[in-house]
Amino acid sequence: SIRKATALVKKQPADFIVVEFFYAYSTNYSGIYKSNIEGLLVSLIKYSPSTKVIVLVKKKEMQFINVLDAVDYPVHGVLQLPTSIAQMEDLLDIA
Repeated sequence: SIRKATALVKKQPADFIVVEFFYAYSTNYSGIYKSNIEGLLVSLIKYSPSTKVIVLVKKKEMQFINVLDAVDYPVHGVLQLPTSIAQMEDLLDIA
């Protein structure tokens, strides 16, 4: 879960995090966030600023991926699901 990932990063910074993006069509998340991972990105700014984030996103959600631009944390790469091992390896190789 995102909460567990955030807690782990606070204890020990990670080189990479791979996370699936979900757009918040309602306010199930925090009222200020429009996706499931914005809170994680905000935590990374403070606790693990060198972590590279790879975002997996379904085709229907791809149109909303720009909501992550509101957080001042760079996303290393975005892969549309289904993705391949080769695509993931390409992102890991440009680290």
